[in-house]
Amino acid sequence: MPKLKPVSWKEFEKFLKFIGCVFLREKGDHRVWGRTGLKRPVVIPKVKSIPIFVIRNNLRILNIQVSEYLEILDK
Repeated sequence: MPKLKPVSWKEFEKFLKFIGCVFLREKGDHRVWGRTGLKRPVVIPKVKSIPIFVIRNNLRILNIQVSEYLEILDK
């Protein structure tokens, strides 16, 4: 099974759009995304590569397994 690896913020935004999230706002270097049914918004920093712990935390908020995330990225 492939491991989670850091991705650019643009790549992670493509993933968020694919799963139905909408852009809510931006403040500084953080972009906030949302979707109906989420307890809290998904916040991603505009950095060259998003650290694995940020990706993992956002997947937990989205209630998506790592394996599902990796399958979607491969598409």
